[in-house]
Amino acid sequence: MIQAFGLTSNSRKDLPPAVDDVSFEARAGRVTALLGATGAGKTTALRLMLELEQGRGLTYFRGRPLHRIAHPSREVGVLMGDVPGHPARTVRGHLRMLCAAAGVPVRRADEMLEVVGLVSLRDERLGTLSRGMDRRLGLACALLPDPHTLVLDDPAEGLSTRESHWLHGMLRAHAAQGGSVLFTTSEPREAARAADHVVTLEQGRLVADQEVTEFARTRLRPRVAVRTPHAARLAALLAKEARTAHRSVEVVQEGGNRLSVYGSTCADVGETAFRHGVLVHQLADEIGDMGPGAGPFPGEAAEAAQDPRAGATGPETGELLGDGALGVAGPEMRGSPAAHDDFAPPSGSHVRGARVMPADPEAHGGQVPHSSRDTHSGPAEGNGHAAQSPATASRAPAPLSPLPPPISVRSAPSPLRPLRYELRRATGIGTGFLTGAAVLVTSALTAVLLARVGHTPQARLLAAWPRELPLPPAALGAGLLGALAFGDEFRHPALAADRGTVPRRLGLLTAKLVVAAVTALALAFVVVGCDAEVLYLVYGRELTEVPADWLSLSASWFGLVVGCAWAGVLAAGIFRSTTAGLAAVVSVPILVVPLVRKALDGGSVRAAAGLPARLREVLLLQWPFGGERYLAGAVRVVAQPVGGALTLSLTALLCAYLLTALRSRVR
Repeated sequence: MIQAFGLTSNSRKDLPPAVDDVSFEARAGRVTALLGATGAGKTTALRLMLELEQGRGLTYFRGRPLHRIAHPSREVGVLMGDVPGHPARTVRGHLRMLCAAAGVPVRRADEMLEVVGLVSLRDERLGTLSRGMDRRLGLACALLPDPHTLVLDDPAEGLSTRESHWLHGMLRAHAAQGGSVLFTTSEPREAARAADHVVTLEQGRLVADQEVTEFARTRLRPRVAVRTPHAARLAALLAKEARTAHRSVEVVQEGGNRLSVYGSTCADVGETAFRHGVLVHQLADEIGDMGPGAGPFPGEAAEAAQDPRAGATGPETGELLGDGALGVAGPEMRGSPAAHDDFAPPSGSHVRGARVMPADPEAHGGQVPHSSRDTHSGPAEGNGHAAQSPATASRAPAPLSPLPPPISVRSAPSPLRPLRYELRRATGIGTGFLTGAAVLVTSALTAVLLARVGHTPQARLLAAWPRELPLPPAALGAGLLGALAFGDEFRHPALAADRGTVPRRLGLLTAKLVVAAVTALALAFVVVGCDAEVLYLVYGRELTEVPADWLSLSASWFGLVVGCAWAGVLAAGIFRSTTAGLAAVVSVPILVVPLVRKALDGGSVRAAAGLPARLREVLLLQWPFGGERYLAGAVRVVAQPVGGALTLSLTALLCAYLLTALRSRVR
């Protein structure tokens, strides 16, 4: 269950806090609605609960705050706004990537696609999905790790009536399996129709915390919908009897032969019409929240959707109640007044018969159906109440598609899980491949131009590194790919699509550094090979000879490219931006290199040059397989200005990353 205590947002300038001392509970096995108009503080309350916004108060998910849960996505599935993912990623690829992030079997992605009805769209890009399909995918992402709790921010916004029915049915099915569901809405009728418990906010404060039946009776306004060819006469008779009995009854003539009677019941209106011989074509209780004149009269929509001679109604004429009841004729449900047992759809008010009967959840495997409900109003008889045949009343609606069975998530950390996630993240979109192709083309053209101009050393010629540029194209491309490794997740959160931030875990950082290093090495090798091949085709073998000191040059080249990639990863993880990561890469040769050169002027360079020999003398060891050459090459790389600057930058970025990770954990 969810327990929120004293949620209070930080005070705004000259304005009261958006949420002020809000406390409520959302119990397991029930659907709870957080109701409020736009600006009432619903989204802010959710952000405070999920620790996405700083403020005061505590929220416990099954007795633990979110920051004390090792894997939040396995405990809380959240959908806030659109699906957070790269628009070029496919639906199936996005779910498979999240499977690796959550540590669940990859087959779970295909199971969720079947549950939410997106199997036919599994190869579509996220940027091409409609609003309804985006909501389905968002729910699939939230349900993917099989969480106990669902938290959704206005999930039915912009959806059609049928899509809203489907969504609320899925939430009901999750609650029927013992989970907790909390969703926000600004529509009172939606809250009354889809929830078991309603928490109402107004201007950031809690004003009501009620069961759905109490909410319907106290915060929604019931009325009796009447259709009669003698509307004016019946209105006058009802008003006269109300004055005589000293009752508060409001009669509103909606136009033509339609009346809305507030403060009365179907029985009273029907008896008045019967005593005075007034013909009634339709008489039904209705729950509305807008008062008189709240949209079109519902009876016309009901008549258009049904065929009285067939004794059946069209789709979407009934609604799911907060306790799982169906709007069909039959015995009274829970003994409550008939005026409070059914609710209108968002597109208009819903007319039901005089009585309802509860649905039997055992008949549907413990799940509450969400498809079209059967509601039949026969011809007006006697006092005008609706009648229904036993055959029609016993007809059960189609059940929901069952949710996939619970899965067992391994709690032991696996070193391959973050690596698998990072590989799927990097290969799921074409950004990396396009960046690599652009680097190859740019490097080849630059090498040809440098060879034509002349006066360029062969090492720089093969690397396509003009003296005027601080970094070669390959290093810039590797830095960009490294910056995208973290920065892309902050623009389109993947690891924690529910929380909106990427957890700072050393396993994740190690996986990103490994993948970035392998990508940078491959890019550096391919760039040199491509440049050599292009130079051979254009100018012949003269410019493609292997330099004598190729070993140290290769170590320096690979170290430069890998260092740029790592600098991009760390900077993007610290500053949460791809642009900041790339800026950190470019700032190394522009800002850090001059500082390193000043620091290395004088005796320090000479001291570093003799480091391998002194190490051999101190350790008295003979390096096997000529290892002293590799050590000497590594030291020469570090002793170079760019190498030293990268080493210094990487050390500083790694320390800053660890510091922010520890700080967020302590907080």
